[in-house]
Amino acid sequence: MFEPFGVLASDEALYRLLLRHPPLDAAQLAAAAGRPVAGIAPAVDRLTELGLLTLLPGAPVRLVATRPDAAVDQLAARWQDRVAGARTAAAALLAELPVDRRHRPEDQVEILFGRGSVAARFDRLQRSVERELLVLDRPPYAQEPAEPNRAELEILARGVRVRGLYAPEALAVPGAYDVFEAVVAAGEEARVHTDVPLKLAVADASTAILPFSREAHEMVDSAFVIHEGALLEALVRLFELLWTTAVPVPVPRRAAGAGETSEAEADGAADATAAAESDAEAEAERQLLTLLAAGLKDEAVARRLGVSSRTLNRRVSALMRRLGARTRFQAGLQAARDGAWEA
Repeated sequence: MFEPFGVLASDEALYRLLLRHPPLDAAQLAAAAGRPVAGIAPAVDRLTELGLLTLLPGAPVRLVATRPDAAVDQLAARWQDRVAGARTAAAALLAELPVDRRHRPEDQVEILFGRGSVAARFDRLQRSVERELLVLDRPPYAQEPAEPNRAELEILARGVRVRGLYAPEALAVPGAYDVFEAVVAAGEEARVHTDVPLKLAVADASTAILPFSREAHEMVDSAFVIHEGALLEALVRLFELLWTTAVPVPVPRRAAGAGETSEAEADGAADATAAAESDAEAEAERQLLTLLAAGLKDEAVARRLGVSSRTLNRRVSALMRRLGARTRFQAGLQAARDGAWEA
C-alpha cells in the first residue's frame, strides 16, 4: 500500500504487524516479528520519521501504528511538498538555460483537427484580443461569408485595432464584398495584396492561428496555434512586410439620402434631379475604383455593379484615359494611392 510513497516492503510489513496489535515496546515487536531488536531498530526509526508509528511515553517506550487513512494523508502531504520543491528548483535551473532553449516545442505549438475545433479556437482567439488583431485573408472558406464576423465587430466596438490584408480572390467570393464593406465601415483597416501566401490571424502578437495543411480542401479542417517564440515573431514580421507593400482600399461612400437633397429641392426640382444624378455618377465611379483597386476580375466587378461586360469595359476605358493608367489594376491602385475618392 505504501510502496508508491517509497516505503520499503519490509517496513510496511512491520507496520501492518503493529497495526494488528495493541501498543508494543521494541522487544515485544521484535518477538512478534521473529526478528532481533537490533534488526528492527532502523525500520522503527524510518516508520517513525514518516509518521507511520507514534512513540508513547513511559518506560519502556511503546510503539503504536498510525491509522491507515491518516498515514496515507501524511505520506501524500510529504510527497506534495517534495514535488513543489522540485518544481521550484527546476524553475531556477530553467532560468540558467539559453533563452532559445527555455520553451518546449509542445508549449509553443498546438495542432487542431476538425472544422468545429478550428472555428471555435479562432472565435476564442478573436475575443481574447486586447490591443490588435492581424489577419491575412484568402480562400478557401468553410462556407461563403454571408455576414460580418460577430466576434470582430465586438472587438472593434471596444476599441481593438484590426488590420485585415486581403487577397483579391477573397473579395471575389459571392457575398464577401458586402462583408468587407461592413467590417471596414465598423473600423477595420483594410488593404489588398496580390500575393497573400496563407490564411493567418495573430492576436496581440502573442498567439497565432494558421492552416495545418497546404491542400486547399483541407485548409479549414486543421490548424496550428502558435504561441510566443521565434516562429510567431516571424509570422508577425511577414504580415508587416506584406502590409507595407499592400494597397489601402477604402469603402465607397453610400449615396446621399433624401434628406441631404432637401435644400436643392427647395431651389427647384430640376436642380435636385441634376444634383442626385451627379452624386450617383460620382458614387458609381468611386465604387468602380474601389473594386479595381481590390484587384477583382472583370466578371466579379460587373456582377457587383450589376452591369454588363460591355458597359463595364466602357466605364473602365473612360477612367483609364482620365487617370492616364495603362491597365485596369493600375487605375485602381493609382486612385487608391492618390486619394482619388473619399473613404
